[in-house]
Amino acid sequence: MTRFLYDQFAKDYLTELLQPLGEIDTSRKVAAEIREIDVYFTPTTQLTSDTIELGLLGKLAATPALIEPFRNAATIAEIRSCLNKLFDIFAESKRQSKVEKKQIAESDLPKLWILSPTASEGILNGFRTNLDIENWGVGIHFFGDYFRTAIVAIHQLPVTQETLWLRILGKGRVQQQAIDELEALPPTNPLRARAIDLLLNLKTTLEVNQNIDQEDRELIMRLSPIYEQKLAESKQAGIAEGVNAERRRVIENLLRIRFGALNDDLTRIIEPLSLLSPEEFTPLLLQLSPQELIDRFL
Repeated sequence: MTRFLYDQFAKDYLTELLQPLGEIDTSRKVAAEIREIDVYFTPTTQLTSDTIELGLLGKLAATPALIEPFRNAATIAEIRSCLNKLFDIFAESKRQSKVEKKQIAESDLPKLWILSPTASEGILNGFRTNLDIENWGVGIHFFGDYFRTAIVAIHQLPVTQETLWLRILGKGRVQQQAIDELEALPPTNPLRARAIDLLLNLKTTLEVNQNIDQEDRELIMRLSPIYEQKLAESKQAGIAEGVNAERRRVIENLLRIRFGALNDDLTRIIEPLSLLSPEEFTPLLLQLSPQELIDRFL
């Protein structure tokens, strides 16, 4: 059961991170036995700051891609199944090109990226994979060129900012290390907030599941402090918002007492006035004319 929970987390996670860069299709159906692709990604933008921010994941998404994440090490049968999906897409693209009477370039065909938390030497040798250290570094194992396929062995990726967003999908110590790095990012980092929200959703889902293993429990324990901190921040934000709302009401009441019905300009100065303390805004509201207030705060 937990496998499906992690599958959904991985789909949601990849969708959230890649959505700004192109079109996402999760569980896309292909012909034959109606197999489903986990994530089918088509880039719609050139290289952007978002792509760079995603590091190696952004590099994977630079061209059309089938992304198949696995919670446990991908087996021979699972890898073959992924290849079948890829070949179905190739055949579908070929049929479409005939209908539209246009050639389809090899470079237009999608690449298959199999994200596996680990990959044994037996698996890698059995599929005759090769590294491309100069262009991709370690951990990315490529099949022959015409297969347009690679296994991303997440446990082999170097521990760098470049690989962080893929290592989040790892397992055990690899994932825990990635969560540590994620938590250490500046709170203003938008990818940090998205990833943490999805991880906390996974934590909640795992907690209500009866069939979890020790690794799941360790992940829940690792995420618990983040959850408590976020809960405290939300509570504090709620208190602050309540204070601000009350402050805006006081300012509006003072304006109405002094000037009666409020026009659009007086309504608009309520927000900038609310940024001041009561000791600061009260004398201004009691002493300045409507026009003086408007000139000062608009």
